[in-house]
Amino acid sequence: MSHTAKVTAATSIIALGAACSALAQEVNIYTTREPGLTQPILEAFTEETGTTVNTVFLQDGLVERVRAEGESSPADILMTVDFGALIDLVDAGLTQPASSETLETAIPEALRDPDGNWFALSGRARIVYAARDLDIDSITYEDLASEEWRDRLCIRSGQHPYNTALFASYIAHHGEEAGEEWLAGLKANQARPAAGGDRDGARDIAAGICDIAVGNSYYVGRMKSGGGGPEQVGWADEIKVIVPTFEDGGTHVNITGAGVAAHSPNREEAVALLEYLVSDDAQKLYAQANFEHPITATAEPHPIVASFGEIVPDTVALNEILPHRTTASEIVDRLNFDTFEN
Repeated sequence: MSHTAKVTAATSIIALGAACSALAQEVNIYTTREPGLTQPILEAFTEETGTTVNTVFLQDGLVERVRAEGESSPADILMTVDFGALIDLVDAGLTQPASSETLETAIPEALRDPDGNWFALSGRARIVYAARDLDIDSITYEDLASEEWRDRLCIRSGQHPYNTALFASYIAHHGEEAGEEWLAGLKANQARPAAGGDRDGARDIAAGICDIAVGNSYYVGRMKSGGGGPEQVGWADEIKVIVPTFEDGGTHVNITGAGVAAHSPNREEAVALLEYLVSDDAQKLYAQANFEHPITATAEPHPIVASFGEIVPDTVALNEILPHRTTASEIVDRLNFDTFEN
């Protein structure tokens, strides 16, 4: 295992290796999602089915790990917290199609691969945090580059997957030239270097460093709920949530998703777990534990998330955004987006 990888057991700790395929009634997940966030759901699946779930947490190098293991890989499910990373697995030939009426019925067509190589499990909207007393109740993504916000915007690194996905979505809407102009505007509007995490945007609004910040919706739930400690509750008290849209579309939503590993030794159990993860019970657990948006139409979001108002996902499908990720990353580098020059 590489020095960047950490191994965590979700419901039991075992030595994962070639012997895994000989064990009955288990399913092995390789994931970039911290296992603690999904542990209650996996435990509920084990209680209901008797199938043990083992997870290998890989902060980096998921593609390299699975590729190196080859046909002897014990991985059954490959799960990522970013759509682009999920497609990297598909493009590398590390997934296999899964056909399931349950999955196809529960997950909207735009949020699953037509060939069954990947499925969305939960969503997170890229929203705007604004100072609580700021006189604003609506904004578009296009507005973020306006001179109105000069020296007033906080955002994390432009190369972070959450941002490259948003930037790629902008390019999908408006083209590369307009995308570069927009990103130049975002850079000019930065109140401090593009760095840190999304919650740091709320922290810096509370400190008076910026007036607005770009962040994921579920972080607000984590802050408001006290999961990050009393200090983060204080940050959340100083912001309000504005759900932006594109001028010609909806709100950018990224996903946590998964697919069945190409050499899964427990394929039947893998599909059964994916089906469970899109059930109303599991989606409710997702919403309560992670403050993410349910994928299915019948599951309710957490009350904190519901308080943000209706979120209508963008009309541009994830598959159409994906080809623009490289362009977005190149523009970020070309503009030295993370270098503060104000």
